[in-house]
Amino acid sequence: MGLNPVGDTHKKVTLQGKMAKKALITGITGQDGAYLANLLLSKGYEVFGTYRRASSTNFWRLDELGITEAVQRVCMELTDDVNIREVIEQVQPDEVYNLAAQSFVGASFKQPIYTGNLDGLSVTRLLSAIHAINAKIRFYQASTSEMFGKVQSIPQTEETAFYPRSPYGVAKLYGHWITINFRESYDMFSCSGILFNHESPLRGEEFVTRKITQAFARLVTGQGGAVELGNLDAKRDWGFAGDYVEGIWLMLQQPEAKDYVMSTGVTHTVRYFAELAAQFLGYELVWKGQGLEETGIDRKTGQVWVKINPNFYRPAEVDLLIGDSSKARAEMNWNPKCKIESLVEMMVKADLRRAQNHSMAAQSAKVA
Repeated sequence: MGLNPVGDTHKKVTLQGKMAKKALITGITGQDGAYLANLLLSKGYEVFGTYRRASSTNFWRLDELGITEAVQRVCMELTDDVNIREVIEQVQPDEVYNLAAQSFVGASFKQPIYTGNLDGLSVTRLLSAIHAINAKIRFYQASTSEMFGKVQSIPQTEETAFYPRSPYGVAKLYGHWITINFRESYDMFSCSGILFNHESPLRGEEFVTRKITQAFARLVTGQGGAVELGNLDAKRDWGFAGDYVEGIWLMLQQPEAKDYVMSTGVTHTVRYFAELAAQFLGYELVWKGQGLEETGIDRKTGQVWVKINPNFYRPAEVDLLIGDSSKARAEMNWNPKCKIESLVEMMVKADLRRAQNHSMAAQSAKVA
């Protein structure tokens, strides 16, 4: 499977007489891949983004940021050693950002072997290829707060013991430790960012934050009903993906490869996120009932906006994740700027716009 960029042909980019850096981003179709590509392009990088070959490949996130044609898109299978080496040899990147993953915790319980292969073993494949081709390439691994799982201390730092509670967390922990192992064994610049939950209007529809904002936007435009959720009292440390990719980039600019926690240091419940989302649409949620019978209802109309579905409870729940990013703030001068209120408002407005556009398109189709 040869290198086959989509869109712009290869171009040599120069900045003030110097060759631009090349970055290879795995998972370019995802939220973080799109925001990171946008950041790197603004810094003059030549950006290559990899994606899996599939009939349904969708670059809608790149489209929303207006950078689709600026990113050189390359098909690469992270389960194929030969293909990985071929792409790295031909691109010859200065930096590799491994953001590709089966990243939905719920799906990892149903697909534990696939998740382990993609989220764990593929990190070894990438590192092995880099070590064999050019060990000076700087490598970033996307680790996750889900590795802490059943938290052993609060808040969680780089020194907190790991206790993953899902196949996703376990697979990511393997990827995290193999990244450290290559750094210590071969003196490679390989590091991991332990990122806590980071959201945006580009978040996947299967994640609880986007699930809420999308469902509420459809509800107020008459296109849907109540959203079904699991544990309303699960607490998460939610930040904005745009802030977090700045930290990802900063990690590969440091003089020494280190692992960093990135977080806001503030937690909120799923319940509070839903309340904020309704508020930014001009409504007020109140809660009635208990346990599986609890519902979120609009105070004025009495309409049900939130229902509990036991199928959305995890087999092993993670109740509280809150990070201490002091090290990243002190050593990299990284600081998340977007507060939870601004984040939720941003997501609600984006999904309301999409819902309204969908409604107008449907009306136009009826008229036609």
